[in-house]
Amino acid sequence: MNRRVPLLTLVVVSAVSSVGTAASLLAIPWFVLQSTGSGTSTGGVAAAETIGLLCSAVLAGPAVDRLPARTASVAADLMTAMAIGLVPLLHTTVGLPLPALAALALLAGAARGPADTAKQVLLIAAMRRAETPVERGTSAMEGARRIGTMAGAPLAGLLVASVGPVPTLLADAAALLLAAVLVRALVPGEPPAPATDDGSYADRLRDGFTALRADRLMRAMVAVLMVTNTLDSGLNAVLYPAYGTRVLHSSSLLGAMMTAIGLGALLGTALHGWFGHRLPRRAVFSGCFVLLGALRCALLAQQPSTAVLLTGLVLSGIGSGVVGPLMMSVAYERVPERVRGRVLGLVVACALAATPLGALGAGLLLDRLDLTTALQLFGGVYLSIALAPLAFTVWRELDPPRLPARAREAGARV
Repeated sequence: MNRRVPLLTLVVVSAVSSVGTAASLLAIPWFVLQSTGSGTSTGGVAAAETIGLLCSAVLAGPAVDRLPARTASVAADLMTAMAIGLVPLLHTTVGLPLPALAALALLAGAARGPADTAKQVLLIAAMRRAETPVERGTSAMEGARRIGTMAGAPLAGLLVASVGPVPTLLADAAALLLAAVLVRALVPGEPPAPATDDGSYADRLRDGFTALRADRLMRAMVAVLMVTNTLDSGLNAVLYPAYGTRVLHSSSLLGAMMTAIGLGALLGTALHGWFGHRLPRRAVFSGCFVLLGALRCALLAQQPSTAVLLTGLVLSGIGSGVVGPLMMSVAYERVPERVRGRVLGLVVACALAATPLGALGAGLLLDRLDLTTALQLFGGVYLSIALAPLAFTVWRELDPPRLPARAREAGARV
């Protein structure tokens, strides 16, 4: 059991951090709207946090690789807690002008990037210590994150409604402090990967780009992430709300849609954790994108009854729950340890880079065409992604060479 404590701790920390993140995503915009009444100001503060996250995902990788992963994780969580905690502290004491609030949001976003990357590096050592298959470990982390996100949003809503956004932000800061304490107390420190050179920061950053560019499967996966995150952004920001207003005519049913997708994703994550290491990854990858994209968009375009819609969305969500830990499992196996922080940070940055285009493109399609056509076009792109592993040889690398049963069992463990 002691061997599993670090892994279990990281799973719990993933849930706790996700609760805090979901709370801040609701509480900070609410706080800005309540304080200023300006939608532009609210959007500007949200954009500042996103810019901080994107920049840190690229730039913090060399530091994560040079520092012990536990030190980087704890320091980043403490910095995020400080940035969020300063919002209510300054607001209730000396006052908090909008530029200062945007700067704190930028700092919080910048700290979340290295915190997440460092925990991913720690997860590899924890899975190795617990002798846990990589698919099971990544699925446990993803499942905890989803549970935290699903619980955090309604919990934050209750807190904001009952005590206001300022105490909610204090609760978010407390959750991040708890995550830092748990990692410091229960996750063994791992030395940083030995440096192979004494090059400059720019040289070490360039090494991360080089390592990512040299692995053609990782390049293909990053391209898929860029496209699918762009599509997801368009669905979440534009097409789902349009479906709720124009087809369902109910915000409650729109919320039920999102809950159904989340429950399906949680089920998919659990299934992948138990059986993923026994299944061919390429076939699972293609099937997931049929479920999470092509099926979902086709279902919405058909405008079925509520019962059929929600059932289909649960099924579609299973694909969402599987594909995330599957891709992370591949990344953990293929990325060299010495550049792991840099490459994982770059993967996150690339995944986020094009998301604003998704909302913009979905809005243009909705205005120029109609909702059904927009959904069909999105579904067609998802279907193309699902068929790519069957058409291009690079995706054969998803499945390792066939080995004897005992060797496969050993290879499934990190």
